Amino acid sequence: MRDFIFIIGASGIGKTTLAKKLYEHYKGAYVEMSMIPEFGVPEGVDEGLFEEQVCWESSVTQVKKFWELGIRNIVALDFDDLRTRDIPEVFKVFNYITIKLVCSDYRQNYEQMKNRGNGLIDFELLEKMSQKINARKCLVNEFELDIAGKTVEQVFIEALEIIEHKEIKMEYDYVKPKKELFYSWVFSNGLR
Repeated sequence: MRDFIFIIGASGIGKTTLAKKLYEHYKGAYVEMSMIPEFGVPEGVDEGLFEEQVCWESSVTQVKKFWELGIRNIVALDFDDLRTRDIPEVFKVFNYITIKLVCSDYRQNYEQMKNRGNGLIDFELLEKMSQKINARKCLVNEFELDIAGKTVEQVFIEALEIIEHKEIKMEYDYVKPKKELFYSWVFSNGLR
């Protein structure tokens, strides 16, 4: 049993599909950063940065509240990749695991995104996002799962294997990696 299961990866790679299957399996809780209710943005602030910050902080508060209420195997996803580097800091005292979905066959990710019917359709951006996420080293308690050539069921079984059998660190020193190593759909300061 894990306190938190974080799913990260490029758009269209199957994060939501995997997260929903994990939620059905574990019966914990399911939180997507995009589930935060609508809210107004104060005048004079960067709308994108403010929205991302509110969604991130609200998601963190929500998953921690579920934990306080005794719920475990809380599946959380859809964070900006740059926020991934905050997870080892914010959740240090918890039994958490992060699964980084990657696809070594970009064409597969491209086709999945093209056939999705909604969401991101900027394929140049998708390629940059995939390259950046795939290239960075795994963080503390983060494990990579390559979906290339695999069915949804195969990815699910591999994810269960990672969640249930990989050893994680509960005590560690953590130095946040440089933000330039991460993809960000929000921050426009060269992270794309």
